[in-house]
Amino acid sequence: MDHDRMADIIEIEQLLARYAVAMTRDDIDAVMEVFTPDGCYRAFGDTYTLADFPRLVAAAPKGLFLVGPPAIELDGEQATGTQPLCFVDQTDHQKRIGYYEDTYRRTEHGWRLATRAMTFLRRSGARDSGRPHDPTRPEPTGNPEPTGTPEPTGNRGHPQ
Repeated sequence: MDHDRMADIIEIEQLLARYAVAMTRDDIDAVMEVFTPDGCYRAFGDTYTLADFPRLVAAAPKGLFLVGPPAIELDGEQATGTQPLCFVDQTDHQKRIGYYEDTYRRTEHGWRLATRAMTFLRRSGARDSGRPHDPTRPEPTGNPEPTGTPEPTGNRGHPQ
């Protein structure tokens, strides 16, 4: 692997580490900084743009976002990746596990997340993007999503 490719992978890994730390610290500004201006997050059967992030993160449970190393595929100024996640709720230590499917884009500020899609792994064996009926999550504002947004894999919206 050449030096430039290694440098890009390390930069993306650090970007994802900043996301996990910011979510663990409940630092919405730092979470938003790792995304492109047109970036979005997909879960719960919906797509959320940056304008939605403050409400979405405020409604999310608080706890530890423990992530594994991402598998990254570079393609010039863009890349894709998958990163495992184990979230531990700080109030009861219940876990949620799954993985993110991402697209990344090199910007004037370095690599940024363009899209992030969450797939939850359920005890039943199902894989889905979350419970669309979760009453605590806000509705997205309906802003258009960037092209290339990955769809979470598996059975969307099915409970455990």
